[in-house]
Formats: sequence, C-alpha cells, structure tokens
Amino acid sequence: MKKITIIGGSNSTHVIAPLLANRGFRVTILTRNCALWKDTLKVEFQSEDGKVEKEIEGKVHLITSDEKKALKDTEIILLCIPVSEYFNVLLRIGKFIPKDKEVWLGTIYGQGGVNWIYNEIIQKFALNKLVYFSYGLIPFICRTKEYGSVGITYGSKHNNIVAVFPKNKFNELDRDLFKEISFEWPGIGKTCQSDNFLSLTLSVSNQIIHIARMYGLYLKNNDGWNKLDEVPYFYRDFDDNSANILKRLDEDYEKVRQKIKEINPTVSFEYMLNYLDLERFTNNSSNENIKDSLVNSRTLRQIRTPVMKVGERYILDQNSRFFTDDIFYGLIIIKWIADKYMIDVLMVDELLKWSQSYLSSLKNDTPTFKYKPEYNLLNSGIPTRYKTYSEVDLVN
Repeated sequence: MKKITIIGGSNSTHVIAPLLANRGFRVTILTRNCALWKDTLKVEFQSEDGKVEKEIEGKVHLITSDEKKALKDTEIILLCIPVSEYFNVLLRIGKFIPKDKEVWLGTIYGQGGVNWIYNEIIQKFALNKLVYFSYGLIPFICRTKEYGSVGITYGSKHNNIVAVFPKNKFNELDRDLFKEISFEWPGIGKTCQSDNFLSLTLSVSNQIIHIARMYGLYLKNNDGWNKLDEVPYFYRDFDDNSANILKRLDEDYEKVRQKIKEINPTVSFEYMLNYLDLERFTNNSSNENIKDSLVNSRTLRQIRTPVMKVGERYILDQNSRFFTDDIFYGLIIIKWIADKYMIDVLMVDELLKWSQSYLSSLKNDTPTFKYKPEYNLLNSGIPTRYKTYSEVDLVN
C-alpha cells in the first residue's frame, strides 16, 4: 500500500484523493479546513451536458491540519495548491519530510520553475533522498461539486508530459503513480517523460490562456458588467481579440524557446511545444487555430470568468490565480529569461504593464509589482529568487 499525502483542498484534490483511495492508496489530506471534509469522498465522471456517467468512492485515511502528523511516514507528497503557494508551503513543511528514506515529491501542474523550488528545499532541509517530479499540465479537467465531499471530472488528457529527477526514476513512478492518476480510471492517459523541467515552464497553456483572455475581456469591458449573467463565459465566448493576444503572447514565448534550443544543442526539447502543438498533443485534437481550440472544447464550456463585485459593478477578480499564478509564476519568469538573452517580448511587456496598473487600482491582498527593472526583487518565481540558482544551470 502506497502512502500518499495530498496537500491542499483544490479541485484536483477532490478528484485525485477518492481515485487513489479507491485504488488502494493510504491517502492523507493536509488542509486548513479539516472540519469541512468527509472521510469518504466521491468523484463523478460527467458528460458535457452534466450527466453523471460513473461514480467512484474512496475512504481517506486521515484529514488533518497537523503537518508533522500528515508527513510522519509518507512515501509520496503531492502538492494540489496554487503555484504561487508552492515555495512557502514547502518551506513550512520541509522539516517534517522524512530524510531517512526515499520520498516522492511532486505537483500535477509544473509551469512555474518548480525544479528551482525543489532544489532549494533539498539543500535547505538536507533531503538527499528526495525524488521530485511534475506534470506539465493537470492531467484532467476537474471541478469541486461539494467542497470536502464530491469532485467532478470530465475526462483525462490523452498525453501527459512529466519531468522527473533523477530521470531514471521515471519508469517506477509511471508504473506506481502516474498511471493510477491518469490512466487506470479513464483507460487513456499516456505519460511521456520530458528530459527537463524547463520544457514544462516554457511550453505553456493555462498561463498564457488565462492572462490573454483577462486582458481581452478588459479591453472590451474595462469598467465591468452590471449583472453576472452579462459576463461572458471564459472559454466558450472566447473572441478574436483574445485569441490574437494569446497568439502574440505565444510568439514571444517561441522566441525564447528557440533561443534556449539554439544555445543547448545537445539537450532534448521534444516536449517544449508552442500552444497549438501542445493542445493537439495532449488532447489528441486537430484544431487548426487558437480560438477553435477553446470555443469548441467540450470540457471547458461551463467555466465562468472570475469576477468580483465592486460597488454595483462586476469586474475581473484581482485576487484570481489567473493573476497571482500566471503573472508572478508565468509572465515574470519569461520576461526574466528574455532579458537574460536580450530578446524583445512586446506582448509580454504590454501584459505586464497592464497587470501592474490593474492590480494596483484597488486595495486588496493581491501582490503588486513594479514593471522592469524592479520586478526581479519580487515575491515571484524567477530563478534568482532561490539561493541554489547560482549552483545549477537554467536547463536541468
């Protein structure tokens, strides 16, 4: 029986916890909201129209907010929290991660330089037996139906890209964990090994979709909406302007991707893909353009735009992870790398300037930043934030 500790109560926890518990894993959930969780969880497999096609239940071993208790004899640690929380959470729990045995530590979303975070944690807490990994994208669409009780999934991706260190541990993790997460229950979900974590950071989907769409919505309705039902759906109402912003943003990323390949000719970047190639590969689709890939998605149609009410108007939610994750662990990272190689990224610049203005327009808890050159002093995911960066290559 594999012993896994899942950290956080996100949508993905509501799917992975019952699935793995049902498959015989001893599942512990570390969360601040213990009282809201049931010990038997359920995940529903839904069709596009919301019909429940199958249900799976799993009994959780322990739900706790006690970090020491949650990690005492764990074998696998899985972070199911926003990217912006990875580093601080690992700094808090690092002293409780077992040092005397091999432990697998990973995330199911790894587009924010997670390997730099892992290296820092390993050095700080002398975790010399730690094996770490990350999926490039969450391997399935997941939602929460009833917090602490019922999750929803609309299906699994056909191909999942995962990086593992040490690299020779991939087959073992694939057999004992990855296939359980993304293959056994849907019957699809092949896992492909990326040669490096940088490919995950630079081959992006959500990080550029979210901020491009938010900016496109702002340009069309910069003062918000009177009623909630006036707010466009995030994906199924994706318009031409948002698609063009996304295209230009991906072209900026492609400049950096090509530079990385040029200066590292012996490194494999098989899975460092542009947006459309990544979308086609992971979903086994044949979409010919960006807009169609989003508007026609059967699994994304019900997702609403994150908004907040200010006065009598609904505006884009400044506290959304579409800002806190995708700016601070997305655009600022690509800007830092572009500056390092003196590459112009005009759409990235435009979005960072807009984000700076928008995030500072209201007083709230969202991190604020000043556009270049001060951004490299931020609480962000750039490599120089971590002490170990000077000891490792950007590509590792």
